Amino acid sequence: MNADLHYLDGLEGPSMADLAEIDAEMPLIEAEVDWLDAQITVLRIGLNEVTRQMVRRAQRERLRAACTVLAARAARPRRHATGPDRVA
Repeated sequence: MNADLHYLDGLEGPSMADLAEIDAEMPLIEAEVDWLDAQITVLRIGLNEVTRQMVRRAQRERLRAACTVLAARAARPRRHATGPDRVA
């Protein structure tokens, strides 16, 4: 199958810096998915001791991952972006 993708010509994908930032946030993304899965499990089978523990565990991991991502961001040097909508 030969798809006609000419409409993609000239589009740029994410930069290496963008991909690195996504990669750095991947543990948080995965923790968010696990937390959502735990919430869906509660909705499907109800709240009991097992599902309550699943939600608590997922919430702890979610918070841990968020703290790690935020600490890494805070440790990075700030970039000063310039452009028409930003002040240098």
